[in-house]
Amino acid sequence: MTMPTESRTGSRPAVYRHFHRLAWLAVALALGVIVFGAFVRLSNAGLSCPDWPTCYGRAAWPTVAHEVVDHAATAIRPVEVHKAWREQFHRMIAGTLGVLVLGLALLAARRRKYGVLQVIAASVLVGIGIPLYMHGEHVAASVLAIAGEAILLFAALRWSNVDLARVASITLAVIIFQALLGMWTVTWLLKPIVVMGHLLGGLLTFSLILWMAWRATHIPIRLAEAQLVRRLVIAGIVLLGVQIALGGWTSANYAALACGNDFPTCVGQWWPRHDFREAFVLWRGIGVDYEGGILDGEARIAIQLAHRMMAMVVFVYLLWLAVRLIRTPGMRSWATLLGLLVFAQVGLGIANVRLGLPLSVAVMHNAGAVLLLFVLVSLLARLRPPEP
Repeated sequence: MTMPTESRTGSRPAVYRHFHRLAWLAVALALGVIVFGAFVRLSNAGLSCPDWPTCYGRAAWPTVAHEVVDHAATAIRPVEVHKAWREQFHRMIAGTLGVLVLGLALLAARRRKYGVLQVIAASVLVGIGIPLYMHGEHVAASVLAIAGEAILLFAALRWSNVDLARVASITLAVIIFQALLGMWTVTWLLKPIVVMGHLLGGLLTFSLILWMAWRATHIPIRLAEAQLVRRLVIAGIVLLGVQIALGGWTSANYAALACGNDFPTCVGQWWPRHDFREAFVLWRGIGVDYEGGILDGEARIAIQLAHRMMAMVVFVYLLWLAVRLIRTPGMRSWATLLGLLVFAQVGLGIANVRLGLPLSVAVMHNAGAVLLLFVLVSLLARLRPPEP
């Protein structure tokens, strides 16, 4: 079947008429998954279900400890019912998001030759791998998952975005990899590089779905200098992504309070003793329990200092971008929202330190990063040059 080409001015994608509604539902669910995932991690519930994808062998979670006293997972970690539900519920809503993204991929690929068949084949391969993994066939399960990912990525390379088929297949590939990262987060005992990767993968998934939702809704913002502003927005997304990665690294290494409750100083000094070399060793041994962190104080201080310094760079740039946008006709509301979110995010970060990392503030700090990403990705998806 011959597909129309996408115009430079961003014509409306040829998608199913309710595609945008499903995409916005997926955006809302992705936001919930990320924020609830932050709650799970920050409440130290990330290892409360030591098996995957079940929780002590249950599809849901045990409600009392004696229900699973004979399950093998109890040898890894005793049951903590008040934490187990958090971890397993997070898996459930993430799985629901995966089903929604699968639906979007099928709708986007329905007009492509063998498009639906390729999406289904990839999903079936990944699905077969799950019971194999549960029965200890880890190599076979990994091979099937890699094969499924390869099918989706190969299809994305061949397809265009005129019907959002390319981005939908990439999003499905990302969310499958997210599931693998979630599995490794548990089986590799909160390994920091995996925890940080899981956070970044979640935000990448959110960004891709959000981009699809805006493109399918098709309400572009027409600006004469759209290309320049888009480049500025992309730079902002890159800087924000680096800062989010540093925040994830800080959290995964339990370095949020490495400076105590001091701000802007750190343990009473402007430049305390630190160890950047040890702080940013990305790969360490498998089999180590990373819960609570394994780094010494100087390495954790280095992580916290890096996070603070990058925060200043991002703050200055995004605030400058907001001022730049507020002077652009028709962009005042977006500029104001960006500026307010930047100040709120910095305030929440400072409150985290000064108040000793209260759970509610820490979760809101994570949500603030998602909202900043929402503004920037929305602008990237909607900005278009004037129609000829």
